[in-house]
Amino acid sequence: MTRLRNYFLTGFIVTAPLAITAYLVWALVHWVDSWVKPLIPGRYNPDNYLPFAVPGFGLIVALVLITLVGFLTANFIGRTIISAGERLLDRMPLVRNIYRALKQIFETVLANRTELFKGVGLVEWPRRGAWSIVFIPKQQPSELNEALHEIEGETIAVFRPISPNITTGYVMYVSAKDVVPIKMTVEEAARFLVSAGLVLPDRRHLPIDIASLEQKRRGTSSGS
Repeated sequence: MTRLRNYFLTGFIVTAPLAITAYLVWALVHWVDSWVKPLIPGRYNPDNYLPFAVPGFGLIVALVLITLVGFLTANFIGRTIISAGERLLDRMPLVRNIYRALKQIFETVLANRTELFKGVGLVEWPRRGAWSIVFIPKQQPSELNEALHEIEGETIAVFRPISPNITTGYVMYVSAKDVVPIKMTVEEAARFLVSAGLVLPDRRHLPIDIASLEQKRRGTSSGS
C-alpha cells in the first residue's frame, strides 16, 4: 500500500500541474474568443463557414490588434494620439485615477525584470544573525542618498519582498557595505520566495562566503 500511495502521489505531482495549466490556457482562449469574436464581421469569421467553432481565432485577432496598436504607438503619430487621449482622461476626476493606477500596475507587472532589478543580495534583517533576500534595483542619486551620506556613507536602495506574495514588501535604504551580492538571478530568487523556500536554485548560484559574513558582522559590532 505504501508503494501504491507513492506511485499515486508521484503521478499526481506530474499530472496536476499539466492539467491545471491546460485548463487555464483553454479557459483563457475561450474567454478572449467570447469577447473578440462578436466584434469580428461575419464574412471574416471562419465559424460562419465551418461546421464547428475554431478555438483561438479570437485570441489570434486580439494579439494582432494589440501588436498593431503597439506599432502605431511607437511612431510619432501614435504617440500624439495617445498623449491627446491621456490629456482628455486627465480632465475626468474619477476616470483619471483609475487609468493612472491601472497603467502603473500593468507597466510594473509587464516590465522586464532585468530592467527593474540589476541583481539579488542578502541583508541582515530584521535582526542580527537573520538574513533576508533583497532585490537590488538600478540606482539613481536621490535626496535620500544625500540625507544619509553623513550618517551611513554610501547607501543604496533595496526592495525586500515578502514571501510568498513578492509583489509587496519594503523599500529600504541601507549601507552599501551591508549588502552581500549573490549570483542568484531575479527569476530564481522570485521562485524561491514564492515557494516559501521549497524551490531551491542551483547550489552553484549561492557562493556565500560565511567567513566574510562573520567578518562583516564583527566589523559592524566593533563600529557600533
